[in-house]
Amino acid sequence: MSEFDQWLSLPVKAIDERSKKAAEQRQQQLTKPAGSLGQLETVAIQLAAMQATETPSVNKVHISVFAADHGIVEEGISAFPQAVTAEMIRNFANGGAAISVLAKELNASLDVINMGTITPLEQLSAVSDQRIAAGTANFVHQAAMSLAQCQQAILAGRNNVEQVYQADIELFIAGEMGIGNTTSATAIAAALLDLDAKVLTGPGTGLNTKGITHKAFIIEQALNKHRADLSSPLTILHTLGGFEIAALVGCYLACGKQGLPVIIDGFISSVAALMAETLCPGTKHWFLYSHNSAEPGHHHVLSALKATTLLDLGMRLGEASGAASVLPLIRLSCALHNQMATFEQAEVSEKS
Repeated sequence: MSEFDQWLSLPVKAIDERSKKAAEQRQQQLTKPAGSLGQLETVAIQLAAMQATETPSVNKVHISVFAADHGIVEEGISAFPQAVTAEMIRNFANGGAAISVLAKELNASLDVINMGTITPLEQLSAVSDQRIAAGTANFVHQAAMSLAQCQQAILAGRNNVEQVYQADIELFIAGEMGIGNTTSATAIAAALLDLDAKVLTGPGTGLNTKGITHKAFIIEQALNKHRADLSSPLTILHTLGGFEIAALVGCYLACGKQGLPVIIDGFISSVAALMAETLCPGTKHWFLYSHNSAEPGHHHVLSALKATTLLDLGMRLGEASGAASVLPLIRLSCALHNQMATFEQAEVSEKS
């Protein structure tokens, strides 16, 4: 058995049911009507179970953003040129991107991993160069990547999480950047959910109605070409995916196996989360879901995961921006859970 297969076969870590029950009981005793804080209560209970503690905490947070290019861009499915992927990596490194600003404001550590841009990049001190190839192949004509490349990308995500885990990070966030990657994610979702691409396809970086129609047509073309070969989750991923999407899958699998809570970002990240759950059922018990993306396919993916999100702000930027935006709410959830007085402590009468 290969290293990859051995790792993939490792079980998901179980959440701590005793801590979950204790957190549920504490929420019943706090000076408020039971359930009155809604998801702020349920998130604290989830984190208590994940962290096996009565006092959940998310002060030490790490964000990893994976970037790569996609051969499918040759089909005219993006409103932006492919050079933007490399340009945005520079922007991340220089602190000018949305996630760079959010990470700084939230006091979260941030790293950027180049999984494979077409445009060559100079050495950047804030970027880890782990390029597998100069972007994926055009999956209308052939598989986006080989199985070996797919496994390499997944293991890159795993290795990133294992490094973070050794640094005692309490919460992990993964993001992506890559021109054309909503097309790849939509194709994966269509294959996993057995849905028509037209139902799932959205504007991505800003396509108009004509562009969305063309994008859906290209995805359907690719699905029809490869349909007979899409027999397993890994086959779907290496045939239709991107290096950065596969790395996200590796991150989420590693979080489940290590027992590290992770916030899932928007549409592309949720597709990777669904792939991770499909590959290793139970992984989703370590997921917190940040927001409802404006991409139309997102609610179908969330439904398959039986996921409940915390925000609905009409966001569709990616690069972990939605996941980072929800972090203050999660921190408030922990503070309320840990610091509110009980009815007994406050000498307040309970519900009769």
